[in-house]
Amino acid sequence: MTRQLPPTASVAKPDGTGRLFAPAAERNAQAIGDLLAEVAPPQGRALELASGTGQHVAAFARRFPGLNWQPTEPDAGRRASIDTYTQGLTNVTPAIPLDACAPGWSTGHVGQNLILLVNLLHLISTPEAETLIAETAKALAPGGTFVLYGPFKRGGALTSPGDESFHASLQASDPAIGYKDDFDTIDLLQSAGLEMALVMEMPANNLALVARKP
Repeated sequence: MTRQLPPTASVAKPDGTGRLFAPAAERNAQAIGDLLAEVAPPQGRALELASGTGQHVAAFARRFPGLNWQPTEPDAGRRASIDTYTQGLTNVTPAIPLDACAPGWSTGHVGQNLILLVNLLHLISTPEAETLIAETAKALAPGGTFVLYGPFKRGGALTSPGDESFHASLQASDPAIGYKDDFDTIDLLQSAGLEMALVMEMPANNLALVARKP
């Protein structure tokens, strides 16, 4: 589903080489990579949902060569950027169009050892988040890991002025979207049959939720 988002929701600009550059992706790639070093399997199939510009999957493919990465992205322009970033990386396949909020997408992607989602949950509705998490659980292989990163409410509360402002701008653009609550999201993960492995505070007041499929 295409939504009206404020300009601050996704800042990515062409860098003149056929790639898009997102400052936020550049800033958080190291921290997310360090988290993956702790929780990701050493080898297997890795699916990134909503890969965006491709900065993340390119960095993680280099850092974790034992994982075979499949980037996904609904937007054709961003898929082109992803493929440019990952050109020459033998453990990344070309980006494919996948709407992670659509029912049934897991059918074509079963057996994933790692699924990664960065900075999407606050840009979709709660029903869409429920579908995304349920489909992710189906796509994971037994023992597979789901890493979910982004801004969240903590116990129902926004915990910084910046988060309050960003959440308000999201809801002004579309009342159906905005920050999800950490406890509610954990409930969704567990209801989908996943077991919580880790909840970690991340830089810039973000949160990482790590769940595994039994």
